[in-house]
Amino acid sequence: MGWRSKFVFLLIVYFAGFATAVYCLAPAPEGKSGTAKKGALFSKWKSEEFATSVNSGMHKCIDLGKDAAREAAKLIQEKMEEAQLQAKK
Repeated sequence: MGWRSKFVFLLIVYFAGFATAVYCLAPAPEGKSGTAKKGALFSKWKSEEFATSVNSGMHKCIDLGKDAAREAAKLIQEKMEEAQLQAKK
């Protein structure tokens, strides 16, 4: 498969994903009633509750990343000190 075929395939996949996102996020028409009601996808989540939940999760991820970075920095510093001591011998 040539690069042109791959490029066209990637474009199709990209725009299919974009169309799906637009379809899911678009509001439902007011006059229609059926199985899919307005906001049925997010009916369990209120916008503020969802935003608070996402914000809390993001802060937890950031804190976890900071802790991991501190531990990695400490480990790297210890290994560098050991390597310097061995180099001096």
